[in-house]
Amino acid sequence: MASAWHDGQVADRLSAMDASFLYLEGPTTPMHVGSLVLFSESPGAMDHERLVRLISQRISFLPRYRQRVREVPGGLAAPVWVDDPTFDVSFHVRRSALPAPGSIDQLYDLVSRIISRPLDRRRPLWEVYLVEGIEGRRFALLTKTHQAMVNGLSAIDIAEVILDESQETASVPTTTWQPSPDPSSAELLAGAVGDSLRSPRGLLGRLSEGIANVARSVGDVASTLVDVARPDSLPPLAVDVGAQRRFDTVDLRLEGFKTIRRTMGGSITDVALAVVTGALRSWLFSRGVSIASDTVVRAVVPVSVAADDPRASLVSAVLLDLPVGEPDPVIRLQRIAFEMARHGAESHVYGARSFVELVGFAPPTMHALGARVGSSVSKRAYHLVVTNVPGPQTPRFAGSARMLAAYPVLPLGPCQPLSIGITSYDGGVFFGITADRDAVTDLDVVVQSIRDALSELLDTTSASRRRRLRVATEEVAPGEEE
Repeated sequence: MASAWHDGQVADRLSAMDASFLYLEGPTTPMHVGSLVLFSESPGAMDHERLVRLISQRISFLPRYRQRVREVPGGLAAPVWVDDPTFDVSFHVRRSALPAPGSIDQLYDLVSRIISRPLDRRRPLWEVYLVEGIEGRRFALLTKTHQAMVNGLSAIDIAEVILDESQETASVPTTTWQPSPDPSSAELLAGAVGDSLRSPRGLLGRLSEGIANVARSVGDVASTLVDVARPDSLPPLAVDVGAQRRFDTVDLRLEGFKTIRRTMGGSITDVALAVVTGALRSWLFSRGVSIASDTVVRAVVPVSVAADDPRASLVSAVLLDLPVGEPDPVIRLQRIAFEMARHGAESHVYGARSFVELVGFAPPTMHALGARVGSSVSKRAYHLVVTNVPGPQTPRFAGSARMLAAYPVLPLGPCQPLSIGITSYDGGVFFGITADRDAVTDLDVVVQSIRDALSELLDTTSASRRRRLRVATEEVAPGEEE
């Protein structure tokens, strides 16, 4: 939302939804999203200096990443984006190294600590970490971007532009950048008053309720979902979260999901949600939770959908009851597929700019948009967020280093201690699981339950195949031929 504030310059004012992520952020609920991306290590492929240079070249695609937030005195209007006069890309691109042996568990512990820390509001709201020394000759890039930044229209996730389709780094136009003058408090006030004169209702609303309350009440995505009845409480999924996080991942093969889809029907997303449902069922049982046949876990499921306009992408928000009380994995999948199809026409769609002109990696942006969708829904209306975004099935590279895996890193809500992001890439399906450190001390059980849930569906698929094969090969009794 742009508005004039002084000398003909234009202030880029945060939309109500963008601003809401700033106001909703608290000591225990940092509102940033990100991704953990693993790469194979090779001589000269990537180091800190090369990463800084790469991001410095590509940041012209992301003008928002050189801007910071300025509050308007008195809260008379939403904050504005202003150029950071002291912007230093090397402050945002950081370097870490794991001590030997550099295990995956050590990496996840580092990720957990980094994502627990809020971003510095005095600077552009993003960070990238180069993590070296991972066993198996690997390194990782961890991104953190505030949800106020990634709206898919004026800003996308930094991971989208770091990656290339080949080992040859794509050239970008050379640009020069000079920050615009930082507005004074008086100029910000003048701009707010000017906006209010053009929209008096906005000023009256802010004076009576305060801008924070206005931001919380306005939803560009799911305003009509706020009044949905609260689902039944499930103690492990309805606790106040603390400030610290846990992070873990699961690597699965896409072919297994395709096999289940071919045999059982539905979509890859339906199969992924059935896997999550089976995993949650096992995890809740391990916690001693009483589960009845009608017990459900309500999830916000933001899914990427096709747009009529080829220049746009869409994210659709669905409130879905995952049938954890259903013991039969096939019926669980069928129920999910039915509900997803039924909700398709009713879902709340959030538009985003299409990024076909970039050759990077779109899933991080789409996961960020999905997290925004989830945050727009009343926190009392669901138990967790599950995002599933398909990625390219051909390799991507940073510098000349090949990307091996990409894991979403999603935020947690005030009473939601678990979030699950899923990305498919190059024949793999990669789960990134973020959890509250104190509420989910058994995240390893969730991880194993996801693996077991896929195996359960595959076993059912194999049994179905064997039954069909047996029927097809049985001899027809004499006299029974048609």
